[in-house]
Amino acid sequence: MNRKTIQDAIFPGCPIRNILSRICDKWSLLTLYALECTNGKPLRFKQIQREIPDISQKMLTTTLRTLEEDGLVSRKIFAEVPPRVEYSLTQRAYTLFPHIYSLIGWAIENFDNVMADRQQSTTDS
Repeated sequence: MNRKTIQDAIFPGCPIRNILSRICDKWSLLTLYALECTNGKPLRFKQIQREIPDISQKMLTTTLRTLEEDGLVSRKIFAEVPPRVEYSLTQRAYTLFPHIYSLIGWAIENFDNVMADRQQSTTDS
């Protein structure tokens, strides 16, 4: 299935199901964050991959295409030999970052307690 066709079949107009399913996967937020940490400087594919060392080349390609389709990442191709491609955040992506930073803050504040609860849940089973 093409990622462009991902849409909730039962609730096609639901922003929660349709938008969050695209940006809340395992790699999208990390990719956006890696691009944001450059202070607006575009990154090449390999630079992004170095920032997220556990992502595969195929998954990074898919993630960047999805983020580009949703207007969060722009891709610029330079007519050089060899061709150079750079990725950067769009203005829409920058409007998302206050929310991402809130989520990161919440995760940092609650990490130890969540991990302790997970450990407790595992020992109770």
